[in-house]
Amino acid sequence: MARRRRQRHHEETEQHERWMVSYADFITLLFAFFVVMYSMSSVNEGKYRVLSTAIEAAFAPVADKNAIPSGSSSVIGLDTLASVTIQPIKLDMPVVPKDASAALSEEIIKERQLLNNVSIQFQAALKPFMDQNQVAVKQHDFWVELEMNSELLFLSGESEVSNEAYPMLKKVAEVVSGFPNMINVEGYSDNVPINTVKFPSNWDLSSARATSVVRELIKDKISPERLAAVGYGEFHQIADNATEAGRFKNRRVVLLVMSQAFSRYGMDDKERALRINSGVTAPFAAPNTASIPSLK
Repeated sequence: MARRRRQRHHEETEQHERWMVSYADFITLLFAFFVVMYSMSSVNEGKYRVLSTAIEAAFAPVADKNAIPSGSSSVIGLDTLASVTIQPIKLDMPVVPKDASAALSEEIIKERQLLNNVSIQFQAALKPFMDQNQVAVKQHDFWVELEMNSELLFLSGESEVSNEAYPMLKKVAEVVSGFPNMINVEGYSDNVPINTVKFPSNWDLSSARATSVVRELIKDKISPERLAAVGYGEFHQIADNATEAGRFKNRRVVLLVMSQAFSRYGMDDKERALRINSGVTAPFAAPNTASIPSLK
């Protein structure tokens, strides 16, 4: 028993001295770290001279008399760099073909002249209705707007086109049939809510009225591919809904003859791009506008 106790005591004594191995490893690594740091901090004179020569060669063609002499290994000072004049590099300016610029201008002129012709023909064909303040023609840069009073087109709360509106819509179809532009028909209402089985909201009423006008244009031989129907409900008002006169103005249907440059369909991207250049002013007639006055 005494021998076993002495042997166990001897083993425990050896285990207490194992920290010296870890400590020795740590000291060795620390020494290697400082050796590496020292080697990195030393200057390689050969590489420094190569760098200095390269910088001197780069600035030699434009340097003045204060430039560094060839073969010198001295450091380039700030005063020397300040005296160096760097000459700009001349680049050949790209030449824009004159034919391309002229083509853009011609396309823009043609596009705006086309819209101007649409406006003129609308005013000539719909003059009796304009004199009665039932329609108005407004010309913009990228569309022609034909504003139609809803009382001319529909009965109150209905979406079927009235018999009185057929002659006017037929004249509209005759005008737009001579042009290739896309046509958007937009329906608007006042803010008086409607809640019927047929029209649960003003959205439904305004959309149905725009669709009815589109159907009539299709009956008059206008291609369905050119037409779109949009309902805006009571939003985007042009008058105050607090008065009857304002609500009368807000109940309307607007037909837009769109510029081909801003139509989603009807042209490919290349043709459409030729017509987009707002920086060119085309000579065309001043906008013609006839507003619908409020009823008293």
